[in-house]
Amino acid sequence: MTFAAKISLGCIADDYTGASDLANTLTRAGLRTVQTIGVPADDLALPEVDAVVVSLKSRSIEANLAVSRSRAAETWLRGRGASHVLFKICSTFDSTDAGNIGPVMDALRADCGETAVLVTPAFPETGRTVYQGNLFVGAVPLNESPLKDHPLNPMHDSNLVRVLARQSKTQIGLVDIATVTRGADAVRTRLAELAGKGIGAAIIDAVFDRDLETIGLVAAQHRLSVGASGMGLGLARALVSTGKVTSTAATSEAGAAVGGPAACLAGSCSQATLQQIANAERVMPVLHLDPDRITTGEDEAQRALAWAKPRLADGPVLIASSSTPDQVAALQARRGRDAAGHAIEQAMADIAEGLVRAGVKRLVVAGGETSGAVVDRLKIPGFLVGAEIAAGVPVLRAVGAEKGDMLLALKSGNFGGAEFFSDALGLMR
Repeated sequence: MTFAAKISLGCIADDYTGASDLANTLTRAGLRTVQTIGVPADDLALPEVDAVVVSLKSRSIEANLAVSRSRAAETWLRGRGASHVLFKICSTFDSTDAGNIGPVMDALRADCGETAVLVTPAFPETGRTVYQGNLFVGAVPLNESPLKDHPLNPMHDSNLVRVLARQSKTQIGLVDIATVTRGADAVRTRLAELAGKGIGAAIIDAVFDRDLETIGLVAAQHRLSVGASGMGLGLARALVSTGKVTSTAATSEAGAAVGGPAACLAGSCSQATLQQIANAERVMPVLHLDPDRITTGEDEAQRALAWAKPRLADGPVLIASSSTPDQVAALQARRGRDAAGHAIEQAMADIAEGLVRAGVKRLVVAGGETSGAVVDRLKIPGFLVGAEIAAGVPVLRAVGAEKGDMLLALKSGNFGGAEFFSDALGLMR
């Protein structure tokens, strides 16, 4: 099948797990949603949908590459009728002073002719809120939380007006919570005031879900917005409340059983994933890889596959390259940040490919960069979005995959409860 109707909402996500989080959020809000991996080919068969989330692996690459890939995604989405495009970013605003959020936003804004863009990573149900332009994780500013120490994009400034201003070529303003609580008309007035002063983008506060709904009503009337899945939730609710989309229950076949062996891969070094790995060791075999051996070219992937294959018939296995932040920092100091990260990602992709060749049909992957490397290697062009495993993490059914029918779960490092791996496998039959 091809698209029988125009897309109501187009989305460009800067990593694969963030795309899954957004696609899950849109599905829960009643939008029929497909997540694609990369910019889709024109002949990719997809069902009729309300929203398409184009997943890119562009968060931590060179800014000019992130810009070109995002522009290609926007062109594809606009060509399918999307009047609004959301540039989906991480809820912790993972981005260095060189980008990539600012450069991509500037390029998309120029391409679509938008005067002023609303920007917020807020997603209150996951503990991410923005107040007076500052990003909070739970009760503390981002720069005081454990999430500040991302191995690729550390975030040591919680003031997003400052952070985005260091990346963007346009001036950055603020729409504060007092304005948001006065409703959509007040936000529209404030945004028009900022645009009149030559300000091209505004961080907008959001503390409660109802703030996202207000933001969504305003953003949906513009061509572009930038935000985490909370912005997607606001946009979806705006589309439904204004009658542009008829809300439907998530009835996709994404969760239908596929059977076959199951495996888990963990590449994230977040505290949440480290705890999830520790808990998984009580219920399944776990192999911890040696990151140093990976970065020196020793074949840890083959060792992992030799360990895993004889165990697959007995139940799920978990293979982890995860390390503590201190261990990651030490490895990066010895081997170089980019070289170490790339080597580990490719090793995990090698392992995933080998597991699928060995018959694995259900695959759980923890970590945004790891998920991106795995999905790229498996050459999966898209997913139908199914049941929610944890907040922001749905079951995904492969669409158009070379390896046939598969179920996957792609998890950002900090997402999911303590028993995430068991929870995921329980929904992936």
